Amino acid sequence: MDGEVTIPSGGYWGPITASTEWCESNYQVTPYIAEFYNTLSNFPGIILAFIGLIYSINQKFERRFSVLHLSTIALGIGSILFHATLQHAQQQSDETPMVWVMLLHIYVLYSPDWHYRSTMPTFLFLYGTIFAVLHSQFRFVVGFQLHYVFLALLCLPRMYKYYIHTTDPLVRNLAHRYIMCLVLGAICWLVDRNLCHLMSNLWINPQGHALWHIFTGFNSYFGTTFLQFCRAQQLDWSPKLCYLGGVLPYVKVKRRKET
Repeated sequence: MDGEVTIPSGGYWGPITASTEWCESNYQVTPYIAEFYNTLSNFPGIILAFIGLIYSINQKFERRFSVLHLSTIALGIGSILFHATLQHAQQQSDETPMVWVMLLHIYVLYSPDWHYRSTMPTFLFLYGTIFAVLHSQFRFVVGFQLHYVFLALLCLPRMYKYYIHTTDPLVRNLAHRYIMCLVLGAICWLVDRNLCHLMSNLWINPQGHALWHIFTGFNSYFGTTFLQFCRAQQLDWSPKLCYLGGVLPYVKVKRRKET
């Protein structure tokens, strides 16, 4: 019939060109989305980052936090494109922002005590640009994963330093939730990656990679909120941890000129 779309037998997006696949049957739910659950599971992280962006702007936090939330949104969109298509080009729109977001976290964590302030953003920008170019040309799957873990580990000592200097029990609990989501997400990722032969034989596939997306979405939100509180303390903004709907934490500040 005229106007009828012909869908290839392998799915709407054609043969898979991505270097990585996950433990979810391709095009099982709809012929238009390669990995249905891995695609939809990015939306909670995008929504959380959008909420965080609104509060960052509303409370007039430094621009770095707004950029961090925007980068997280871009990462979520890139991940949607990747898992929906399983194409090599879209894979770069997922994995490259993952590294960029980690570099932004490193900047937010370490820049307050960095004496040569112009050198850090310049170095991180060049580092991210060179990585993006190299990653688009070479498919180093394990190398990319180890690189991402290394960047994440660089953040943890600084997060711990902020934690031990924080006395507010609510803020400490926020840091606990950050770590909990990080650990649970990592477990889900490892199980999905290494035990797929077992997960696929269960009555219901637990969709470990989709759970990883959800946990890392909350992990990113909790981590950024924790850093905002610590930064507000450094600037003597009298921060207070509040809760949207009694559930979702955000930081409210009161600068001295507002008293």
